[in-house]
Amino acid sequence: MSTFAMTAPNPLVRVLLAVTSLGRGTVELTDETLSVHLGIGWQSRMPRSSIVSAGRDPRHRISIGAHGWGGTWLVNTSGHDLVRLALHPDQRGRCLGIPVRVRTLRVSLAEPDAFLAALDAPAHAA
Repeated sequence: MSTFAMTAPNPLVRVLLAVTSLGRGTVELTDETLSVHLGIGWQSRMPRSSIVSAGRDPRHRISIGAHGWGGTWLVNTSGHDLVRLALHPDQRGRCLGIPVRVRTLRVSLAEPDAFLAALDAPAHAA
């Protein structure tokens, strides 16, 4: 299993994340699954095989947290270093405990290129 931290927020945002119980976000990648967690704000676990494309998202976002609509979700602690994942079939996540559909997931990562390299690595035979 590989664990990737979300991008370190600036000090003011770090306090805001702590106060809202979002805390530090993590992305865990195994041979079979991808899990994304941001405190109580976001939890998702999906088969790695559901990721049909992945890459850097060049757009800069001004918001932080977990938010989305219509299957497109942004889970971030920073507005930059975003990775965009396209999923098929749609997967399930939970935003504040509420089940949501996930078709596109954008996540801010401290090491987006390392995550993408790990994602492209062939899964180990079990």
